[in-house]
Amino acid sequence: MRITTTLAAAAAIAVTGAAATAGGLAPEVMEAPVVVVDTPMAPKGSVNSGFIVLGLLAALVAASGSY
Repeated sequence: MRITTTLAAAAAIAVTGAAATAGGLAPEVMEAPVVVVDTPMAPKGSVNSGFIVLGLLAALVAASGSY
């Protein structure tokens, strides 16, 4: 009976020892944190570009009518 108790104790120690090193002895690998870069939008003008085109077209019509 004494040998059975000794074997049971040895098995319990072996199992807990294996469980303690289950992760391995290598150092942990830490992943780099994810950094989100927020790029600002390009500045917009205060005048719609359609008005500029219309203004240039009106200037060309006015210049061609003066000849």
